[in-house]
Amino acid sequence: MELLIIRLCFDIRYSNLIEDMNLPIPILSVLIGAIILFFGRRLFWLCVAAVGFAAGMQVAPHLMHEPTPILQLSLAIVFGFIGALLALFLQKVAIAVAGFLAGGKLAMALVAAFFAEGARSPGITFIVGGIVGAILLLSIFDWALIVMSSLVGAYLIGQTIVLPPTGTTVLFVALAAIGIAVQAAAFRRSTVA
Repeated sequence: MELLIIRLCFDIRYSNLIEDMNLPIPILSVLIGAIILFFGRRLFWLCVAAVGFAAGMQVAPHLMHEPTPILQLSLAIVFGFIGALLALFLQKVAIAVAGFLAGGKLAMALVAAFFAEGARSPGITFIVGGIVGAILLLSIFDWALIVMSSLVGAYLIGQTIVLPPTGTTVLFVALAAIGIAVQAAAFRRSTVA
């Protein structure tokens, strides 16, 4: 299970670490993306752990100049573990933290996908996306989790498939819509039953 979490929300620049472990990166990314795409609301603790892991991978270079892959992996595992513990014991805090991190990461991905120059102010983009994500998750938890997990799952799947920019955008939107529809149907069934 830890190996599945390792690949979640990874940027391609970290793929060498996993390749050294002989793991099929695209397959893991698609598998984890599909799990989050279709079951993100039910497995929100996994989403929080995965987002914490990704944040740990991105924070490591800011804490130390050129950290070793082992240090990055260790920090990412610690962040992922903290995320999972928060999700299990401090649900509201975990929801806010997950919403902030996922919203920030998603805002960065969307800006990079839709604007050729990318984010001119990546810190502000991340913070604004994070605040929107945290507020969204806290106010309408189930529906926000369905939407956010579908978007993150679609992003993970889409980043492994090489397409032109328009094709990537169409795939992302289509996958997100399918994930939202599937999770919404499951949520409605569970609330009716």
